[in-house]
Amino acid sequence: MNIAELQTGLDHPPRPLDLDRTALFLDLDGTLAPIVARPQDVRPDPRRTDLLERLTDRLEGRLAVVSGRPLHEIDHILEGRVIAVAAVHGLVRRDARGRVREAPPHPRLDEARSALRAFVADDPGLLVEDKGLSLTLHYRLASHRGQAARDLVEGLARETGLAHQPGDMVAELRTPGASKGDSIRQFMAEAPFAGAAPVFLGDDLTDEHGFFAVRALGGYGILVGPLRRTTASYRMENVAAVLDWLEEAAR
Repeated sequence: MNIAELQTGLDHPPRPLDLDRTALFLDLDGTLAPIVARPQDVRPDPRRTDLLERLTDRLEGRLAVVSGRPLHEIDHILEGRVIAVAAVHGLVRRDARGRVREAPPHPRLDEARSALRAFVADDPGLLVEDKGLSLTLHYRLASHRGQAARDLVEGLARETGLAHQPGDMVAELRTPGASKGDSIRQFMAEAPFAGAAPVFLGDDLTDEHGFFAVRALGGYGILVGPLRRTTASYRMENVAAVLDWLEEAAR
């Protein structure tokens, strides 16, 4: 999917969720948990854990988390309550039966890792998040270095063949391969998701592939955060609004 193809999304909230016919796909950061400057600062939350447990039960297992985080971090933050997970933007996927499939790492990740670590060495506001199959350069606490960070990552992508994935105050280099949309399509071809109507909630540009996928499969996407160009059909203001909406469905 070409980001240039995005259209302005509808600026109104979604209708109440029908759990009897829905397959629910949820991003994590910016959707289930607020965005923070350092990804390691996101912790388990009792309300979120209880909510996901109840939703999984009501949906008869038709719930998956689709996130850019590594699998072990997702399990830690969600306290292991969600079995079906697509991690590292789809490069790692655990199906509803607990089977894990993981892409092989790109051979030039080490080269990119060294270059990014050298770039952040003299600035405590910069952070390299190493996900094994991808590397994310965070500059939220050093926004004045944002252009230099993006230029570095774009250059490394051209030199190494790694995929460049832009995001909100981050620039990521990832092993080429499955996207969030690919993961959703794979889940929807399997039990217990097959035959349901997919709904995907996400906040970032990396979620647009997921919005595109659920629309093509007869469902809809929900953008979380400020209005922008998107293939999502609805929008919610923030994480609090998402949790309230999901709570209403879980009742």
